[in-house]
Amino acid sequence: MRGLYLVTDRDLCGGRPLEEVVLASVRGGAACVQIREKTLSTRAFIEEALRIKELLAPFRVPLVINDRVDVALAVKADGVHVGQDDMPYETARRLLGPAALIGLSVETWEDVERAQALDVNYLGVSPVFETPTKTDTRGSWGLEGLAKIRAFSRHPLVAIGGLNLSNAEAAVRAGADAVAVVSAVCAAPDPATVSRDLAGIVEKTLRERELGERTHEP
Repeated sequence: MRGLYLVTDRDLCGGRPLEEVVLASVRGGAACVQIREKTLSTRAFIEEALRIKELLAPFRVPLVINDRVDVALAVKADGVHVGQDDMPYETARRLLGPAALIGLSVETWEDVERAQALDVNYLGVSPVFETPTKTDTRGSWGLEGLAKIRAFSRHPLVAIGGLNLSNAEAAVRAGADAVAVVSAVCAAPDPATVSRDLAGIVEKTLRERELGERTHEP
């Protein structure tokens, strides 16, 4: 997992169709799209996911479903993202198979330690900064917490929570391999331009970080 990771929120799209915002973001450079729906019926969620899956296909951008393994199975999504109170990782992996992309949120250091034994595809470090889109968490990690996880974990890290143009670079320098955004793109007047700028910041900073790591190799 690497680059700009879009997490959707229909309520932040300002009345625009969600598909319109997703398409603009992908055209701008989003490398992964996670559909997060807390209130839609199962039928409506499946219908929406199918529309977005078709939209993403020409770009070869993976579709991840938040929480709902049943919806991911129904639409043959690329994977799921699960939290600590959702379906256990082991069960999701058994249902979705070895090729599925499965991300896991970590909100405490104990979560990080337990995840070390799991073959998850990435950890969602949640939240890095306080944010109104994530109100059910146990405090924020901050950049120091993100850096601590990077030094310990064997998994790619996706930073989420309060990420935007002003702090995406700092998150990558602290150890994030991808930056997940919600309001920064969904609420933007021009989601394509914001996505392009964010994707550019993330990729540039990753290259600089990797160059620095190679330079310091023994």
